[in-house]
Amino acid sequence: MDEQLTLVQTHPLSLGGATVAEYVWRPHLPSLLSPRPYLHPVRTLAGTEVTEAMPPDHLHHLGASLAVPDVGGVNFWGGRTYVRGKGSVPLPNHGVQRHHRWEARTDAVLAQELHWVGPDGRVVLRERRRIAARPVDDRAWALDFRFALYSAGPGPLEFSSPGAKGRIGAGYGGFFWRARRGLRSVRILGPGAEGAARLHGSRDRWIALSASGPDPWTLVFVDIAAQGDPWFVRGDDYVGVGASLAWSEPFAVANGEGPRRRIVTVVADGALGRAESEELAASVTSATAERDHGS
Repeated sequence: MDEQLTLVQTHPLSLGGATVAEYVWRPHLPSLLSPRPYLHPVRTLAGTEVTEAMPPDHLHHLGASLAVPDVGGVNFWGGRTYVRGKGSVPLPNHGVQRHHRWEARTDAVLAQELHWVGPDGRVVLRERRRIAARPVDDRAWALDFRFALYSAGPGPLEFSSPGAKGRIGAGYGGFFWRARRGLRSVRILGPGAEGAARLHGSRDRWIALSASGPDPWTLVFVDIAAQGDPWFVRGDDYVGVGASLAWSEPFAVANGEGPRRRIVTVVADGALGRAESEELAASVTSATAERDHGS
């Protein structure tokens, strides 16, 4: 059955009996948004929503999701496609990420296989994804998002981005979180710097969004695998953070190979500062290593 004709299907992620996120694993979206599973709403333990989906300024921003603007010429990000020398233009090249099967499905852990399919129906990538909700403390929990992508064909498959095609600073593509600012003031923090201008493109182990005002919150994004991908950061026109796969140069894979990444996001109540954010980043890094070793 055509995925666009099916009803939207979601799965809640819960901790201690409280739903902290909804995973929309079978969305119903127009093709120009590059339909894909996404997390929205994601909430703090106090219930404050910290994601935004389909905002008017970027309809293809879908809460927290995995999206790549160019894989073998297919747009898995949504919206217009950046073409060197022409800018962003509308093209009929949008792909879709389709659920294939579940490997695990519990209140706090989802393990899923997906197929990334081009507009011609060809499978471009196969993916194994694992999402888990983990307790941190009485003010915070952590979203553990890991994925492995595998090229579906024997020939070379190129990952690219507008940044890799000459649009300076636009190397987005990978895990991306569109945050809900509302009436809040948001600080962008890193280990040794503050502000989007200084942290955009940085390769720090963690980066944080700290929102003060009504129902304050903090998000701390931690590169658990220490891949060193540059952070894509926005804080003026909208608030968002992503870990970029192809920041300024494309890369190619073949024969079932592809990138593997893991980002753990701490979702906390309260507007935390740099020291507290760094403590949370260190805490979840240590807890994740202990958990992985024990398993």
